[in-house]
Amino acid sequence: MHRTAMLPKDWWNPRAEASAEDPAGQDDVVALRAEIDQLRRTLAGRAVVDQACGMVMVLTPCRPGPARNLLVDISRQCNTKLPDVAAALVAAWEGEPLSRVMQRGLRRALRRLYAEDRGRDSPPVDEPSGKGRS
Repeated sequence: MHRTAMLPKDWWNPRAEASAEDPAGQDDVVALRAEIDQLRRTLAGRAVVDQACGMVMVLTPCRPGPARNLLVDISRQCNTKLPDVAAALVAAWEGEPLSRVMQRGLRRALRRLYAEDRGRDSPPVDEPSGKGRS
């Protein structure tokens, strides 16, 4: 027995399918397209954040966690979204100047990063340093 499936003329077009079957389905298609656009923007922003994290890791030298925390710190200080901070740092690497607010935020975030790093290198206050023992 051989079966043949007949497909409608616009089977590949979600708008035609939605309008033919259910007029309210058109709203679903529009909502899905909006969600796809938002996800694309999010992925693009994430790529810039990852690139900026890599730059921070090379320049400061630090691990991925502290690099991202530095970017988040700048973002909070400047009241700017994280992808925008990352894009500004990448653009600065390519020759565009950072805004004064962003420069100030970067300096403060770097000071905090280095202060935390120095705090980890020094022995805890409760532990003896080992000097004077034989």
